[in-house]
Amino acid sequence: QVQLVESGGGLVQAGGSLRLSCAASGRTLSTGTMGWFRQASGKEREFAAAITWIGPRTYYADSVKGRFTISRDNAKNTVYLQMNSLKPEDTAVYYCAANVKRYGSTWSGDYWGQGTQVTVSS
Repeated sequence: QVQLVESGGGLVQAGGSLRLSCAASGRTLSTGTMGWFRQASGKEREFAAAITWIGPRTYYADSVKGRFTISRDNAKNTVYLQMNSLKPEDTAVYYCAANVKRYGSTWSGDYWGQGTQVTVSS
């Protein structure tokens, strides 16, 4: 099992920045590709970004490309999401996921954190 704990969410004005962190524990060799997903109120959860273990290679949803940056520190078993130029539509609960895979155009993970709220005011 892998346990994931997110932190760094909060309230920020439009145009501002936040950095989310996700610390993994347990069977961390199973974390593989790590990712961030988000779920706005009343909407389905959607993929935001992912980063592979080796390389690493990064992937982004079109809605966050150029504004968000995903990174990882394998020695600390931690993945980050730097979010810049935030917009009110970025408001959501952000979830960290481990062992993320892509199935066609859909992304999903085997392990999930509890989520952290990000609210962007206009």
